[in-house]
Amino acid sequence: MHLRRLLPILFLMGPLACATGPGLRPPEAPATSVQRKTGELRVMTFNIQSGARGLEGVANVIRASVPDVVALQEVDVGSTRAGGVDQVAELSRLTGLPYRAHFRTTDLYGGAYGLALLSRFPLESLAQYPLPVPRGAEPRTLAHAVLQVDGREVSVYLTHLIRRPFNGDARVRQSALVARLLAADARPKLLLGDLNDDPDSRPIRLLRRGMRDVVAATGGATGTYPLPFVLPTLRIDYVLACESFTPVASRVLRVNVSDHYPVVADLRLRPEPTPAVAERPAEPGATAASAP
Repeated sequence: MHLRRLLPILFLMGPLACATGPGLRPPEAPATSVQRKTGELRVMTFNIQSGARGLEGVANVIRASVPDVVALQEVDVGSTRAGGVDQVAELSRLTGLPYRAHFRTTDLYGGAYGLALLSRFPLESLAQYPLPVPRGAEPRTLAHAVLQVDGREVSVYLTHLIRRPFNGDARVRQSALVARLLAADARPKLLLGDLNDDPDSRPIRLLRRGMRDVVAATGGATGTYPLPFVLPTLRIDYVLACESFTPVASRVLRVNVSDHYPVVADLRLRPEPTPAVAERPAEPGATAASAP
């Protein structure tokens, strides 16, 4: 079979909802605090597969990267497959990132399932916007949090677009709505998440009209979803940043704690532009002062 036809089939055969992993061991020490220069920010996006391979392994990867903000997809709260664990609260405890939020998209296995955010910055406000999906499909959402970073409000958006293959039109509609919502936000902003499409696809191009692909900009463009056998990995997990941020570095962590690899990006928040001061017109009859 031709490789391009084989890839979507293999992707469809990938895991959907997996059983919970082994029980948690006692936590290790919380994440070491890090002192960054003013405006420096490290973010991570990570589809954790509902902790199917062990939540502590997920926490170890996060803690070792010392991020300031982590966007998580496929997160369970109180489900039977998670053993009744609130995975957001547990990851906050294990990583030492004190501020957290869970954004429910649906109920699965007797608990809430959706997106989550961990942060070392307080979460000032939270919002959630439903995204269009075909009839009977899993609900999808765009989550939004406002953080104070060095005295400035920063918007962090996170999402998990409808899975591929065969849902390209739905992802276009979802991306178009996400792009409109981001364009209406004047704050410095980031979009993190599992966008379920490759960098040259129409949904990603729509989002890149007002946002920059940080991984591509910093030369770290490697796959984030490993495929079986000798096939290449797909890059479907993204950190996108508006022009208020300068991309500094990025990396994809090839760790075996989920069916996705996490993406870590370092950014620098640019100084606020100084408002232009209008020159005051000279009063009638006034003469210009001469230099001494």
